[in-house]
Amino acid sequence: MDANRRSALFAGVLFVFATVSYISGNAIIESVLSAPDYLQDVYSKKNQIVLGVLLEFINSAAVVGIAIMLYPVLKQHNEKIAIGYVGFRVIEAALLIVGTIGPLLLIGLSQKYIAAGAPDHSYFQTIGALAAEGSLSAFQLAMLALGLYSLFFCYLLYRSKLVPRFLSGLGLFGYVSLSASAIMELMGYNGMYLYAPGALFEIIFPLWLIVKGFNLSGRT
Repeated sequence: MDANRRSALFAGVLFVFATVSYISGNAIIESVLSAPDYLQDVYSKKNQIVLGVLLEFINSAAVVGIAIMLYPVLKQHNEKIAIGYVGFRVIEAALLIVGTIGPLLLIGLSQKYIAAGAPDHSYFQTIGALAAEGSLSAFQLAMLALGLYSLFFCYLLYRSKLVPRFLSGLGLFGYVSLSASAIMELMGYNGMYLYAPGALFEIIFPLWLIVKGFNLSGRT
């Protein structure tokens, strides 16, 4: 297996690993925080929160790993875009890590809330809501960073024909949609439905890398 094929394989595996770890971690955290009386539950379920956060940390590491694995291949076609892709995926990972601070803060807040007798309409609820909103905003900023710079990434894929152009075209459309979704969510609108095209790309693209690898001949 040559270096380019190995880079494609590892990047594809890391894409899948990142997706599975983030979805799992977020689902575990949301299973606790989605309850109406979550402040009363968080402390007793702190191990679930910590597990969810650890899975999201794994996702952040995998995100950076993807860029590192793809860098040698992308560099052959455009070094500036390759470097920028690594940089923006580091920014994405950092923002995702910032987003995990909120759930961790809620553990201590929940402990104090219970010790205070679980008062209704107190500052505990306000702080809890701010922590949750801060985490969501950090996530949306991470998605905005991912979406915007991945347009350059998909443009490079399209121009170089490293993958079939229908796939890089799907990526361009998907990341435009992801960027629009993140902006809408940050402005208080529901943009979740715009995740679908980008999610589809991030399923098909890694599978293509794992099974086929890059087309280094420039023909599709």
